[in-house]
Amino acid sequence: MSKRSNYLEEIAQLIHPEDIAQSIGNIVDAYVGEVVFSTSFSWEDQLISHIIFKNDINVDVFTLDTGRLFSETYSTWNNTVGLYQKKIHAYYPSANALEEFVAEKGPNSFYESVENRKRCCAIRKIEPLQRALKGRSIWITGIRAAHSNGRSDMPLVEYDAVNDIIKYHPLLHWTTEEVTNYIKLHDIPYNPLHDKGFVSIGCLPCTRAIRPGEDFRAGRWWWEESDKKECGLHVHDPHTPRDSIINSSPIDKS
Repeated sequence: MSKRSNYLEEIAQLIHPEDIAQSIGNIVDAYVGEVVFSTSFSWEDQLISHIIFKNDINVDVFTLDTGRLFSETYSTWNNTVGLYQKKIHAYYPSANALEEFVAEKGPNSFYESVENRKRCCAIRKIEPLQRALKGRSIWITGIRAAHSNGRSDMPLVEYDAVNDIIKYHPLLHWTTEEVTNYIKLHDIPYNPLHDKGFVSIGCLPCTRAIRPGEDFRAGRWWWEESDKKECGLHVHDPHTPRDSIINSSPIDKS
């Protein structure tokens, strides 16, 4: 097992459930230059970006630009950079890999099979993510337990064996209402698609608004069976030992 898995206990000790800013700051101070935060400009990611930028925490923030995002997502990105005057580094798909895939399968082949869709995600998301995480030890995410049934038992701090990195999910136990209330309270810019029924926002061709009573993930890859609805960014290795995962207390939302 990677030496990074040994960081779990140390990082768990640095987390203060009542204070996300302090928790992230403690981690950054302990692992200088090794911490990154990924944003898709969702409600959750905007909240965490606000905390990082307002407190001037030295975390490298990045996003994955797949080339097929909503115009509203690009506007949110632009508004965020303008408001906080902080850098958000963008990672893009390999031009050669994308050109070959589109030439072979066509621009919308992801509708035709799960295999095509996963290959598209691998080119547009997973490979750029691997470049973004290279040489890093801690990855801060905006994941919440409510995002997926498979995340109900997810720990606050965990070792990701697939990417050989420690992941910290500061908003894991927050509800959607708590997240949106915080955004309103602090006047944080957010994607206007959220007001139109879009909950989980990804690429334009693969995302739709959800209908009343539908599951959180219903708006992503809606033409596929529910058990296949992951792009691969947060895959959990079933062979990872349970002792490589650390549970921690929920963070207070006050």
